[in-house]
Amino acid sequence: MGSIDVVLGAAWGKGKLVDILSSEAQICARAQGGHNAGHSIVANGISYDFHLLPSGLMNPKCLNLLGSGVVVHVPTFFSELDTVEKKGLQNVHQRIFISDRCHIDFDLHCAVDQAEELELGSNSIGTTKRGIGPCYASMATRNGVTMSEMFRPDVFESRLRKLADGYKKRFGDKLVYDVEDEIERFKGYREKLANYVVDAVTFINDAQQRDARILIEGSQALMLDVNYGTYPYVTSSNTVKAYTTRVGSGPFATEDLGPAGNHLQEVGREWGVSTGRRRRCGWLDLVQIKYSHMLNHYTSLATSHTDTGNDRNLTKLDVLDDMETIKVAVGYKDKETGAELPNFPADMDLLGRVEVVYEELPGWKMSTSKIQKFSYLPKGAQDYITFIEKFVGVRIRWIGTGPGREDMIDRGSA
Repeated sequence: MGSIDVVLGAAWGKGKLVDILSSEAQICARAQGGHNAGHSIVANGISYDFHLLPSGLMNPKCLNLLGSGVVVHVPTFFSELDTVEKKGLQNVHQRIFISDRCHIDFDLHCAVDQAEELELGSNSIGTTKRGIGPCYASMATRNGVTMSEMFRPDVFESRLRKLADGYKKRFGDKLVYDVEDEIERFKGYREKLANYVVDAVTFINDAQQRDARILIEGSQALMLDVNYGTYPYVTSSNTVKAYTTRVGSGPFATEDLGPAGNHLQEVGREWGVSTGRRRRCGWLDLVQIKYSHMLNHYTSLATSHTDTGNDRNLTKLDVLDDMETIKVAVGYKDKETGAELPNFPADMDLLGRVEVVYEELPGWKMSTSKIQKFSYLPKGAQDYITFIEKFVGVRIRWIGTGPGREDMIDRGSA
């Protein structure tokens, strides 16, 4: 059997690590999520934005798969392929496949997403309004439509009309959607999609039998996981940086709304690739990272040559270069009782009122931009990384020092 590497986000998101690891992978597969995800990869001075497509398309020798847990918005699939091809990526249409078990994220789901957020008003989740939640809801209630069913026109049209009728009864005039228009457009998509849709179970099994190196790319990260994240301010699937960010609503204990948060946002160019919304920024939360490690056991998360060792990813270290003092969260206290919490809480009301206990570390006031060796980092930066490792109990192997794919320190396997 070939090796399988899995890249997951330990907090709210993940960066360019998939691009780096995919350079040695033969197959890169997205595990879940949809076109609500988003990250940029800079290569040869060109910025590529990925939403639905796997990052392995950056490697011209890597095959890519949208796995069965992904919800696929077909117009986005084709438009994103065309965009990255025009920017110079090679043979993208020949190197991307879709599982026949993927559920289709219809424009209907997008319209429902918008209607639901409108109803919630000030209590809205802060979704991307890309239809992801409603699509996963259709999947869970067994009235969604899969890629395999799309190739049976009578079944496809009947199921989509039934789905639309149910939502129309629920939302009335709030739902702005034309089911016949979507059905008509899929008559054109159906023929085109035949070149991409495969039996993913057989696809991956065959790859393993020939000892192919496989990279699994998670979408979003653990704190947006529907089971283990900050529910209900999460994404709708199981999602299995040197500071913390998130887009959307929900408790964010270490968020900084003052000068420090503004600095992280501006210097780090923290805005969502999918939505353009500015990411909320704050200090690195080691309580939350430790919780994430307890769930995912990051023993092979960032390795490129082995599935042993204790690695995770530290990105955008250079954004902290100008800070006089750097704070890291090492504990939570309940403001009402003063009691220290033993772990990251499941109660979002409690999380919303915690007092964060910070450790303050001296900044290094020197540029770390584009450094590629750990020993070349300023002592303060090395101390910061060592502090994180000791607290969480996980070795940091990869350290991002800039936006480019080459701006990464690889400390090697332990």
